[in-house]
Amino acid sequence: MSYKTTTRRYVLIALIISLGFSIYTATRPSHDYPTNKPGAEVLIVISDGEFGTEIAKDLQSKGVIKEASTFIALANQSGSGANGISAGSHRIQSHISSAQAIEELLDRKRFTNMTNIVEGSTLSDVMKLLSKNSDIVKSSSSLVASIHPFMSNSKNSIEGQLFPASYTFAPKTTTVSALQTMMVKFATKSAELGLSSGYKKYSAYQVLTVASMVQIEGDPSDYAKVAGVIYNRLRIGMPLQLNSTVQYASGLRGQIALSTAATKIDSLYNTYKHTGLPPTPISSAGELAIKAALNPAAHDFLYFITVKPHDTRFTKEYTQFQNWVTEYNKNRAAGAFK
Repeated sequence: MSYKTTTRRYVLIALIISLGFSIYTATRPSHDYPTNKPGAEVLIVISDGEFGTEIAKDLQSKGVIKEASTFIALANQSGSGANGISAGSHRIQSHISSAQAIEELLDRKRFTNMTNIVEGSTLSDVMKLLSKNSDIVKSSSSLVASIHPFMSNSKNSIEGQLFPASYTFAPKTTTVSALQTMMVKFATKSAELGLSSGYKKYSAYQVLTVASMVQIEGDPSDYAKVAGVIYNRLRIGMPLQLNSTVQYASGLRGQIALSTAATKIDSLYNTYKHTGLPPTPISSAGELAIKAALNPAAHDFLYFITVKPHDTRFTKEYTQFQNWVTEYNKNRAAGAFK
């Protein structure tokens, strides 16, 4: 049998000793390699749902451990951490003890094809990373497009619903399956954070959209303030006028400044032209940004600008904001943002 958590697919170490040894015999030192004489590294590939006995036999056949029964017995002991061993390709040392084998299988640095989804990533970013992972089998664009989002929306989009984290996948995992794993992780984190409750009159999906902008627009220390500005503008019907949404629409993400022409792009994501929220999130928000969108700072600020790196200022006065824009332009010209 195998076991799957809601956030990641794990391997269950079998709860039986199948090779005819008692636990006492299997854990004796003579049935284990010494811990101080490791050999060359070998590649251990663990499939999704693979039995613990199968893993142990593979470790023994490749010379990682001396006896499979020793590994199984140790893995079954409370606190061994073996239930956290995940599917994927692991590069570990040979001729090591069973305890060290478990430790190395749990070491995320030893995965050969880990996919790291950083906060602020878009679906496009994720697709590019998955295309570089040799353990992933590419799914057709039509199959990817047919994935049902965890949070329903008018565009049937999964944008913003792929939780940023480090993922490992068993060989021959499909793109669709990988994306669904990320969405399951998102669903779990959403429940932990209480996202389903929304914020005041805003639905969970609207709060997620706010969080996706907060993620791009501010430093973590300012997330709650930025969220407050967004809600303040929404409350009075003021256009959000956020560069991040225009950058998302026009493929200009990462640019410090926008041209006047860029702010005139014909897109529902252009928050200079359209009031209210964009139709979907514009990035995968992390835990801190989601928390900020659920718990914005209480203030009357309507404007904010990062005058120089790690110096974001907030005000309710447009005149003050314009003065800071001038200061920002001087700093940018001087190379402060390079």
